[in-house]
Amino acid sequence: MNSSLYPLDQNSADLSNFSAPFCLLDISYSRVFTTCLLEVSIILLLTVLIILGNLVVIFVFHCAPLLSQHTTSAFIQTMAYADLLVGVSCLFPSLSLLHHLQELDPKLTCQVFGYLVSVLKSVSMVSLACVSVDRYIAITRPLTYASLVTPCRVRCCIVLIWLYSALVFLPSFLGWGKPGYHGDVVEWCALEWRTRPAFTAFIVALVYAPATLTVCFTYGNIFKICRQHTREISERHARYRPQQHQDPPSPTYPDKRYAMVLFRITSVFYILWLPYILYFLLESGGIYHHPAASFLTTWLAISNSFCNCLTYSLSNSAFRKGLKRLCSYCLQRGSGGCFRVRKPKNAFVGSVEQGCGGQGYESRKGDRGVGTTCHV
Repeated sequence: MNSSLYPLDQNSADLSNFSAPFCLLDISYSRVFTTCLLEVSIILLLTVLIILGNLVVIFVFHCAPLLSQHTTSAFIQTMAYADLLVGVSCLFPSLSLLHHLQELDPKLTCQVFGYLVSVLKSVSMVSLACVSVDRYIAITRPLTYASLVTPCRVRCCIVLIWLYSALVFLPSFLGWGKPGYHGDVVEWCALEWRTRPAFTAFIVALVYAPATLTVCFTYGNIFKICRQHTREISERHARYRPQQHQDPPSPTYPDKRYAMVLFRITSVFYILWLPYILYFLLESGGIYHHPAASFLTTWLAISNSFCNCLTYSLSNSAFRKGLKRLCSYCLQRGSGGCFRVRKPKNAFVGSVEQGCGGQGYESRKGDRGVGTTCHV
């Protein structure tokens, strides 16, 4: 099954009866450290990045209460807590590879770890989709946004995300199949716990596919709307600007920046998740199977828990202001401490600064605004 399961140096009397531990990556075993060194290094690096990155996000939100007034921030915080727990749970495979969990039952620990990580990744992924929906509503329905996206509805949505994710993966304990490859660093998980096509299709249909399609639809339409606003603003400037002062139209930098944010968000999301989803389907269907592929695609998807800190938190203008003030406070005082962010001059509509219906807003096509540019 795995070429890394080979006897060690037979010329050594002390190691003549000792074989290398199970390694998904054939080249990763180290005789010096007697562990799968490459796997441990990758997992530990991701664990540290995920934990530190999401702790920063949580700390900024905790020390800047004003950020919590934006509905998008509630979903970002939910992602941060779920991703933080993903990072903490990643200590399990690291400790297992370092031979610190040998006394535990491999079957039970594999099932519990696989279930927990699957639930946490589902919460994070569905929260990403909710962020995209929130931004879509804020841009397309700025006048009715406050009545549609209320704090109570947001809290109920977050509770439903956790309950839904927990229920979807619960059948893995009932023998339906393996929910993922997160625990495959343990030999029992990789060799004995098999995926099943029906359960894999069930997970993809209820979690991965809806979240992926939602992100694609919402951000694609937001991009089109902002392009439309750019054209309309350029036409108005050309129409009402005095002829003697008429200059060539200048590029709308805010919309270009917003387009780049959308491109970065969707690109990172698909680059990190699509390989895992495709391999999950291929392996479950018996079309393709390789231990290294399962490890690399799984931990590539898990790395999204760190990338969320960069793509979603840092692309939020209110969060950037809070992080900047936090850094300034820490540098000035020489020690950590909480602070309060002053209320920004610009009004926020969800995650959209000035929404798409700020000054000069006109009502066309329902509630859609066309009087200003779109900002993150």
